[in-house]
Amino acid sequence: MNFDKAIINSRVVLVEFYASWCPHCQRMMPVVAQVKELLDGRAPVYQYDIDENNDAADEAGVKSTPTFLIYVDGKEAWRHSGEIDGDILLTKVESFL
Repeated sequence: MNFDKAIINSRVVLVEFYASWCPHCQRMMPVVAQVKELLDGRAPVYQYDIDENNDAADEAGVKSTPTFLIYVDGKEAWRHSGEIDGDILLTKVESFL
């Protein structure tokens, strides 16, 4: 989904910017998949490869990968760059629901 539409698609949205060549991003892939499963549709999770979505990454001010952003009502509410524990990521998203 287009980045601009994705962040206004739902009240709370989790976005990850990653790179396929990034080892930290590769380690986070199963973590993000599990968070998405545990959210069970309560908040959408969108993942954007920065090499394929450079304009969106620039628009979001992403300087490193992976970068996680939570949008609430279309506005950035939280940001984290680097690896993060799945439980912490899930708890952070749930705190905005």
